[in-house]
Amino acid sequence: MNRALYVAKTGLEAQQFRLAAISNNIANANTYGYKTGRAEFQDLIYQNVRQPGAQATQDEANTLPSGLQLGTGVKAVGVQKLHTQGNMMVTDNQLDIGIEGKGFFQVQGNNGEIWYTRDGSFEVNQNGDLVTSSGYLLEPNINIPQDATEISITRDGAVFVSQPGNVAQNQVGQIQLASFINPAGLEAIGQNFFAETTASGAPNINNPETAEAGSLLQGALEASNVNTVEELIGMIEAQRTYEMNSKAISAADGMMQYLNNNT
Repeated sequence: MNRALYVAKTGLEAQQFRLAAISNNIANANTYGYKTGRAEFQDLIYQNVRQPGAQATQDEANTLPSGLQLGTGVKAVGVQKLHTQGNMMVTDNQLDIGIEGKGFFQVQGNNGEIWYTRDGSFEVNQNGDLVTSSGYLLEPNINIPQDATEISITRDGAVFVSQPGNVAQNQVGQIQLASFINPAGLEAIGQNFFAETTASGAPNINNPETAEAGSLLQGALEASNVNTVEELIGMIEAQRTYEMNSKAISAADGMMQYLNNNT
């Protein structure tokens, strides 16, 4: 069987995988806190017909400067999340919080586990607790009094409220950020959340503007870091590469047809 058929087949599958990653990026171009995913590939095992550096003759001084290695194609090995800073979108909503720099908000999951997110679009639930747009509690929990007339969040994460009868604002909580030695190793679990993995390492919890934690910006949200122009260029590249692999299959099929007709 013609080797080129199988090699080109892996190329078609790789470009389908790349296009799926690009499509997901474009679909989330307006998702707050979304981090773009980059498809990554590796070449498959090689068949060594002649090993580079092997003896060309019985004379030990004569060695092959290059070998004869036949590749077997390509495979997709993963999608790496690129945790670069997204643009800050000013919303003037006092419960919207953007992170400038490193760090993730901590959120309490369904079973008490901790999830991580860059999406700072918070709201207040029926109990006055700060929650995400999906209703998950911010960790550590911050409760806003019912009679609060104004909420102020400093760049270092302190949460203050103004209440009737009090001239000075009262601090009701402290926002903390979690940072990871390898944020690309976090597992994306949907709803703008990430989960800790062995690859990400354990979280390092700090107040904003301390250690490696970034600072907070009230009344703003971090936009997706997807570059739509780059994604469109990548889409065109994937389409053209897919076409070339298809032509390679057609060419290999034509060669086999020629051999069959002349034997």
